[in-house]
Amino acid sequence: MKQPKKGRGATHNETSSRFNLPIRELDTDWLDIEEAIDGPRTKTKTTVQLLHPKTIISYNSSPDIGFDRSINPLVGCEHGCVYCYARPSHAFHDLSPGLDFETKLFAKPDAARLLRETLAKKSYTPAPIAMGTNTDPYQPIEGRYRITRQVLELCLELRHPVTITTKSARVLDDLDLLTELARHRLTAVGISVTSLDPRLSGLLEPRASSPAKRLDALEKLVSAGVPAHVSVAPIIPAITDHFIEAILDAAAQRGVRSASWIMLRLPHEVAPLFREWLETHFPDRAGKVMSIVQQVRDGKDNDAQFFTRMKPQGTWADLTRTRFRIACRKSGIGKAHVDLDCTQFVAPALDGQMRLL
Repeated sequence: MKQPKKGRGATHNETSSRFNLPIRELDTDWLDIEEAIDGPRTKTKTTVQLLHPKTIISYNSSPDIGFDRSINPLVGCEHGCVYCYARPSHAFHDLSPGLDFETKLFAKPDAARLLRETLAKKSYTPAPIAMGTNTDPYQPIEGRYRITRQVLELCLELRHPVTITTKSARVLDDLDLLTELARHRLTAVGISVTSLDPRLSGLLEPRASSPAKRLDALEKLVSAGVPAHVSVAPIIPAITDHFIEAILDAAAQRGVRSASWIMLRLPHEVAPLFREWLETHFPDRAGKVMSIVQQVRDGKDNDAQFFTRMKPQGTWADLTRTRFRIACRKSGIGKAHVDLDCTQFVAPALDGQMRLL
C-alpha cells in the first residue's frame, strides 16, 4: 500500500505505456536518488510551465455532452481530485496521470489572444464556450496567472457566451465580470459539490475549496443574478452517495434552482489510482465500492462507449437516479437548462478594432 502524500490526491505516479510515457528508472541523477538517501519527501512541490499552443478552442462531436467547444487555459489540476477523468490527458505530455497531474502544471498565457484571433475569422459561428470541462479554470494558480479572467473579459467585450464549471470559490474573484455577462444572458456557472464533510473532501479533492465555501459561492452567484447550478458529481458509491439529499437541500436553501449528477467514471489510468486511494483511505469498503462501480458499468471499471458512458445502468444506478429525482422535487430544484444568447456576438477585427458591419 502506498503512503498518502499530505495535500495530494494521488498516492504515487501511475506509469503508462500510452503516448510513449516511459517507465522511469534510476539514472543516478540527484533527484532520482534523493529519497533513497534523505528519506521520503514531506511535501511535493507544484511547478508550472508555460505552453504556447497555436489554437485555444477544442472542438468535440460527442453525443453525450451539451457543448461542442471548450477552452482549457490550464493543463493538469492542483485540486488533486483522485477520481478526475482528465488525469489520463497528462500522458500526452509524457507525464504521469498520478502525482504529476496535480504537481506539474502548464499555463497558456496566450489564451485570450488566440481566442480573439479565432473569433475574428469569417468562418467562425458563435456557440457557448465551456470552461472547466477538463481541468478547473479556478485552481490555485489562476490567482497568479489570471488567464481565465482574461478570457472572460474578452467574452464580455465581444458578447460571446461562456459557461464555467468549477470546484473553487475562487470563481468569486471574477464576480464583477460574471454579473455583467449574466446581465446580457451570456453566462452560467456550475459548481460541483461531492460531499458536505470537509475531512472527506480533503481526501478526495485536497486543494479544492471546502464544501461550505462552494455552497457560499453558489449563494453569492445567485444573489448577483448569475445563473448558478449545483453538480453532485461524481457520486461515488458507498463513499459520497449518502450526501445527495443534503447537498441538494443545502443548495436550494441558497437559491440554486437547477442540479445534475454524474456517476463516478474511471477511464484509463484513473482506475488503478482510485483503487490505490480506496485501499489507502477506505480499506474496509474498497471491495464494495468497486463492485458497485462495475455493476453500473456492465461489469467493467469504465464504459467508454458513446451514448452509454454517461448513463450508468442497473439496480444501483436506478436507485440513485430515483433518489436524485425525489430529492430535487422536495427541494424545489429542476433540471439544468442553459439558454444563452449567441445573437449579440460581434466579431473583432484582427487589428483589435471592432467591425462596423
